[in-house]
Amino acid sequence: MELTGSQIRQLRSLCNSLKPTVTIGRAGVEAVVEAADASLEAHELVKCSVQNNSGLDARDAAIALSRLTHSEVVQVIGHKFSLYRETSRDDVEKIKLV
Repeated sequence: MELTGSQIRQLRSLCNSLKPTVTIGRAGVEAVVEAADASLEAHELVKCSVQNNSGLDARDAAIALSRLTHSEVVQVIGHKFSLYRETSRDDVEKIKLV
């Protein structure tokens, strides 16, 4: 799913109030794939952070994690990035994109 510019802007505004729920550390991106996948399924929009000792750049980590979870990178700022994927669950309130 390719996001349009207005959809990315909408998701960025929603990301401002989020706190990072997935943290990438020394173990790398592969260690947090299950946690990120579960968070995306439950919330659709997830903010992640990359620790200094991980040895990864935030943009590289965002691209790698988005490929592994089949999600879209919304934004990368400093050591934090946000991912979006529409959930398949019916009990979760879905984000209505413009």
